This record gives sequence, C-alpha cells and structure tokens, in this order.
Amino acid sequence: MTAIVTPQREYDEIDLSSRAFWATRAADRERSFAALRADRPVSWHRPVEDALMEDPEDPGYWAVVRHADIVDVSRRSDVFVSGQGVMFENIPEEMLEASQSFLAMDAPRHTKIRKLVSAAFTPKQVRRIEEQIKANARDIVRELADAGSGADFVKQCSGQLPIRTLSDMVGIPESHRESVAHAADASVSWADPIYLAGRDPIDMIFEAQMTLHGVAFEMAEHRRAHPAEDLMSNLVQAEVDGESLTDEEIAAFFVLLSVAGNDTTRQTTSHTLKALTDFPEQREWLMADFDGRIGTALEEFVRWASPVMTFRRTAVADFELGGQQISVGEKVVMFYASGNFDPDVFEQPGRFDLSRSPNPHVSFGGGGAHFCLGNQVAKAQLRALFGELLSTLPTITAGEPDYLAGNFVHAVRAMPCFF
Repeated sequence: MTAIVTPQREYDEIDLSSRAFWATRAADRERSFAALRADRPVSWHRPVEDALMEDPEDPGYWAVVRHADIVDVSRRSDVFVSGQGVMFENIPEEMLEASQSFLAMDAPRHTKIRKLVSAAFTPKQVRRIEEQIKANARDIVRELADAGSGADFVKQCSGQLPIRTLSDMVGIPESHRESVAHAADASVSWADPIYLAGRDPIDMIFEAQMTLHGVAFEMAEHRRAHPAEDLMSNLVQAEVDGESLTDEEIAAFFVLLSVAGNDTTRQTTSHTLKALTDFPEQREWLMADFDGRIGTALEEFVRWASPVMTFRRTAVADFELGGQQISVGEKVVMFYASGNFDPDVFEQPGRFDLSRSPNPHVSFGGGGAHFCLGNQVAKAQLRALFGELLSTLPTITAGEPDYLAGNFVHAVRAMPCFF
C-alpha cells in the first residue's frame, strides 16, 4: 500500500476513539453525537484506543455522524472503498480475506462473489426457511419460560435464534453448532477485557478463524458429494459466467455469515426487549394488532438498536464531505447510531415509536453496493421471536441488563452485517 501523507490536524475535543467514550450510556454518547451533527458533522479523530494491531503511522480518521453524509459515503463506492478495511484500524490483507469475505472487497470482485451467494437470500429462499424459524422461536421461548425468573435473556433467548437459523440455513451439523457459536462470539469479543480474561486477542481471533474455516472446508467437501437443500450446497454449486467459489472463498463467507448473522440479531433482540419494557404503551400498541403492525415495528426495532455501530471506508479520490476536504487514502468512519438519531431525518428520534413511518434508518447500511444482504432473514427472525414472546410472556419485565455495559464496550468493533 502506498504511504499517504496526511496534513497535521488537531483531533476533535469529543474523543470518539476512547474506550471511556464507548463505556458510557447510549444517552451520553448521543449527546456527543448531537453536538457533532450540529457543529461539525465530519470531524477528525485520533486512532482508536486499544487497536487490534497498533500502527504508529496511523494518523486517524474522519468521523461521519450525519444521516445524509452516511448515505452519501455508502453510495459513493467510486470514492469510498471497502477493500482496504472496514474497521477503524488497518488489518493485513490476508486477515481481511480470511475473515470478512466480500464485505471488505470492491467491484468487480465484490460484485462477482455477492452475486454467487445472493441466490440464498432471495424472498423465495427466506420464505422456505420461515417455518423452521418460527418453530425454533417457539422452542426457544418455551425453554425461556421453563427456565423461570432469573434466566439470562441474552444467553437463553436472543443469542439462540440466530445460531439455530444459521445452522438450518447453511446445514451445520449438530456436532459443530456449539463450536461455531463459540468461535463467532470470540471473533467479535476480542476488545472486551472480560471476555478475553487475559488471553491474547490475536491468538483468540486466529483460533476462532481456524475453527470456522475448518468447519466450512469439511462441510463444503461433504456437500459436493452429498448435496442437500441448504446454503452450503448452493455455495459449492454456484456458478456465474463459468466461475465457481473456491474453498477459501466459501470459508471466508462462512466466517462472515457466522459472525455477522449471529451478533447483530442478538443485539437487536436484546435492545428491543429492553425498549418494550421501558415503553409499555408501545408494547400494548403492537400487541393490539401484531400481524398488522409488526412490519413497521421491525424497522423501529433495528433503528433503535443500531446493532452495528460503525463501518469504515477509505477515500480513493479527493472529496468534499460535510464541509471538510477528504484526501486520497484517508479513512472515513460512519457512525450509524448517530445517523439513526438525526433529528433532520427522524421526528423525535429519542422516542421509541413503533408506528414510525417512513423510517429510513441506516442499520442495514445507507444503501449502495454493501447494503445488508441478510436483512430479510434478520426481520423474519425478529418477527417470529417477538410474536412468540409477546403472546407467551405478555408480562415481560426486565431490570437494568448487564449485557448493555459489556457489549457496548466492544460493539464498536463488532463485525457488521452488511455484505
């Protein structure tokens, strides 16, 4: 990569790169985002604290916090590319390839691989797995009810449906499901000191990647000889313009799917339960006509949760954004949680409003080539799970959840779901 000379600039006084910032409550962070949106929607910040790989030559990044600018960056893939990484820090190319698949690619390669895998995410394919999603949701809520008071909702409910759905979609054998779930969690928890428990984050990530790649290689080999109606069979058989996916490409996509599909839906489910508890009138409104109102409500679920906090691009051309001149080679980080609470787009953004329409949130991306390929699967899971929760456990209550404090510390670097 060609060295980039970045002009010396002062870092913004609101430090979005510090661990202390991400350890505060969402309301506190929103006050900081609001100040930036109002006065300096594109601001310059120091390199992120506790980076996975320290880079003494990293000058920092531009923080993009306004909805309109996030959409602009998302759709201008001719200017802002993903192939140089999607996290705050710079990651070696071989690590990007192995863990982030076409999430960290640009056209034409991104176009080719996305086209090869997209057949598994058509509305027809989603409808095919909906009955299994509903059955899994019923089982999970029954198990949660049987567990009784004091059950860990995140562990026993919101974390269960994504991995079961993934397993059914891809065809993960029962013998590998626990190891896949554990490796997926490890891949997004490397910045959480509680989860790390003294382990080296690089070693932990490497071990998780090897586990997921090993499962993918084994499954691909088996499905070539014994095809079935699942995503892995589609991947090994897929062909576009005479080209098929290599085992390495299949494994990389399996890592992305395992991590992204698991973490984001879990976060959305957890935050939504808390919101339905904090705003009982919204829960009652939804329950009054669940089937007729859940479609609109789902969009507010994901806006409110904003399960993917950030996503980075890198400028490959000079560009003016939000009154700032972005130079070639500079990193641009989109803050989705800020964009989703932009008062220029959302009336009373701090209100959890399940009837909100239109709801142009950026939780699935701001449009463009990397818009979330799995968004319909995520919505199918949320629809099924909350249909069961609200009908089976109508008096849901929740105290201050422990998961908020822990996950928000490391969610800033969680793997985005945008494919």
